[in-house]
Amino acid sequence: MSKELKITMLGASGVGKTTLLTSMYEQFEATSSQANLQLKPDIETAATLERYLAQLKTLTYEFKAEERNKGIRGTLATAGPESLPSYIFDLGHNDQKQFLRLLFRDYPGGYILHNDIAGRRFVQKLLRECAAVIVAIDTPALMELNGRWHEVRNKPGEILKLFKTAYQTLDEPKLVIFAPVKCETYVQDEASANKLIKCIQERYAPVLEFFQEPIRADKIAVVTAPVQTVGCVVFLKVEVENLNQPRFYFRKISFDAKYSPKDSEQLLRYLLRFLLKMYIQDRSWPLFNPVRQFFKPDAELKQAVEQFAKGCKTRGGFAVLQGQRLLSI
Repeated sequence: MSKELKITMLGASGVGKTTLLTSMYEQFEATSSQANLQLKPDIETAATLERYLAQLKTLTYEFKAEERNKGIRGTLATAGPESLPSYIFDLGHNDQKQFLRLLFRDYPGGYILHNDIAGRRFVQKLLRECAAVIVAIDTPALMELNGRWHEVRNKPGEILKLFKTAYQTLDEPKLVIFAPVKCETYVQDEASANKLIKCIQERYAPVLEFFQEPIRADKIAVVTAPVQTVGCVVFLKVEVENLNQPRFYFRKISFDAKYSPKDSEQLLRYLLRFLLKMYIQDRSWPLFNPVRQFFKPDAELKQAVEQFAKGCKTRGGFAVLQGQRLLSI
């Protein structure tokens, strides 16, 4: 059996799913090598994300005080859902061949809308077959003006409907990471970061209540993990344009500030912490067979992953909202 595990992004158009994935890629190599781990993208993944990364860096060089940070162009599916690429990374210990393949899936944000039947079915399928889900959140829309634009931008109602369909019955554990992006303004100190967590709990309350129902509460771990996907910009203002659409503006923290994402590696740390716990529990969940194959032959590998996973943050907006038992190693 292939040692392959799937992770999917989840979020509406424009919230920053692809930008988040690019930011994760930018910090993968440096952070994983610290624990004697190697996380290597395949050729196509590296080429695509390097192109996106160049776009993000260019934005910070050309940024003007009154200009909107547009991010990178979203994922397209020119030939339908099955034409979408996977972002493939091979995780191993040093130069050994032993590896676990991680497949990150992205898709056009319009797929979560109820009027795109084929797209929604595709996303529901991903939610069922993926061990982990990363929910990208447009943080200014969540936080500014008492969350006035949260429903419009983040579509929490559609997110709930998708989870209700895909997670109605669960045979295996899942990890759900709520990942606020464009969050630099809201994690400047502990008080601000705690306010961010509280807003997530309040404005995603129906989703969290669904996760907490007895039939599935012990099978879902829920984490908040804010990622500063650019690092050098903060929120400036929001204006309402034609058709009552919000436009968010940002500014650089200084004239010469450069692209400097922060904490994107935390998503990988929490993911590996979850996978290591699934291995330690050693139950016969088919989805986690690749994880058992990955760890069993190599005690040093297990130790390296454990060391890396211990770097999970628990402050500054990072919190385990549910399923601590599924993350305790």
